[in-house]
Amino acid sequence: MTESSEPTGTNFPQPIELPVEERATAVALHVQMLRFLATGILSACVDFGILWLLTQQAGLNQVSGKAISFILGTTTAYLINRRWTFRAEPSKRRFGAIVVLYGVTFALQVGLYSLLYWFLNPRLGTSMVEITMVLCFVIAQGVATTVNFIVQRTVIFRLI
Repeated sequence: MTESSEPTGTNFPQPIELPVEERATAVALHVQMLRFLATGILSACVDFGILWLLTQQAGLNQVSGKAISFILGTTTAYLINRRWTFRAEPSKRRFGAIVVLYGVTFALQVGLYSLLYWFLNPRLGTSMVEITMVLCFVIAQGVATTVNFIVQRTVIFRLI
């Protein structure tokens, strides 16, 4: 779908960039999965690094720190995935769908992280807070990443 055929009621900003050379459907599943994994690892490092800095160095609480780190990590993931993993042209509809998906995965990931942290931290003890953070992060990240890949590959970068 081209930019001109999209509904006019959306006001999502579009970055200025060079056109994509290959369509999203031209990229094989195994290539997309490897690219998604590489992007996910980088984005998870951004996410966890910011989480650790905010909670362990700046003294921010776990939920607020995770919310901020999620936003920065997912922004990194979207920018790389759209251009590299799925090779998709800019689209206001796709961007809107990504915002909705990331809202859902935000609730899923931050909610799951917070629930696990609330449950595990008293049981593992404050001396193991960083291990608790890593464990909660990995579980929440894994669930959210799986949901993200399936929805992005089957809906957002194929149909929209």
